[in-house]
Amino acid sequence: MAEAKTDQRPRQSTVAEHLAGTKDSWHGTISDDGPFKPEKDRYHMYIGLFCPFAHRANLVRRIKGLEDVIPMSIVYFKADPEYKGRYSVPALWDTKTNTMVNNESADLLRNFQTAFDDLLTQEGKAKEASTHLYPEHLREKIDSICEWMGDNLNSGVYKAGFAPDQETYGKNVIPVFAALNKLEKIVKDHGGPFALGSELTEVDIRLFPTLIRFDTVYVQHFKCNLGTIRHDYPVLNNYMKGMYWGENEVVLGDGSRQKVTAFGPDTVDFKHIKENYTKSHYDVNPKAITPRGPWPDIEKGFEKNWSRLVAGEVDMPEVLEQERQLPK
Repeated sequence: MAEAKTDQRPRQSTVAEHLAGTKDSWHGTISDDGPFKPEKDRYHMYIGLFCPFAHRANLVRRIKGLEDVIPMSIVYFKADPEYKGRYSVPALWDTKTNTMVNNESADLLRNFQTAFDDLLTQEGKAKEASTHLYPEHLREKIDSICEWMGDNLNSGVYKAGFAPDQETYGKNVIPVFAALNKLEKIVKDHGGPFALGSELTEVDIRLFPTLIRFDTVYVQHFKCNLGTIRHDYPVLNNYMKGMYWGENEVVLGDGSRQKVTAFGPDTVDFKHIKENYTKSHYDVNPKAITPRGPWPDIEKGFEKNWSRLVAGEVDMPEVLEQERQLPK
């Protein structure tokens, strides 16, 4: 992502919702009682197909059936001509007031789950309106997993990949695989097809975008090569294949089952992912050469009987010790 030019002059942001305390994000919320009302065609979302955090927001948009409500296709200077923060995606733009609403993926993936439910119901999408990824009975577990997964894996690959020296890299690559080891066991223990069993949750929204990029870019580009998903984590690999190829089914409120297809080629572009990482990080890859592999981008073949799968791991002593320190 490009960085805005820095400037030492004091200034006041022109957008009241623009961060209240920071200089690089907007945290507006779509709600009936706020300035950003849930209206069809009022908002436009900008993403980059390379970005796992933008991927999260797009997944929820697809799962909730919001494609017709929120069109998708950088507008920071239009919201605030003196903006000095990072240019980041996803970004939700309000076409009615011509300003930024939110550019924080964690906010958007939560807000999209409920903000448009009344509108969806009115448009005959009761099933989508009733689909929520943060169910009450799983919230404690979701919060716990997402906290350490976010720090060790989702952000961990970047800590390792952008490490300025050998010592920093060595410190940060270990937690990545400790998290993968633990997640392999969690998915196995819950019996699939999703991270916490039969219910699709926020854990899946946060886990899948990192997994699908792991062998493709993080192994080589970010030097996260203590193992690969396809060779060292058979449970996570099966989980990922099921999600990508539309094999995993979610149980609906009426007891019926429906295959989940939002995680497939419509939201995953391997060429875009590989080329953006390898051609935009000069310090990491100064010649901007994009590797041809791995081949295939993702394997086929899905094991529906999860009991047949044996959990794998990277058994490096430092990784195993770090895994033991993760919350139970």
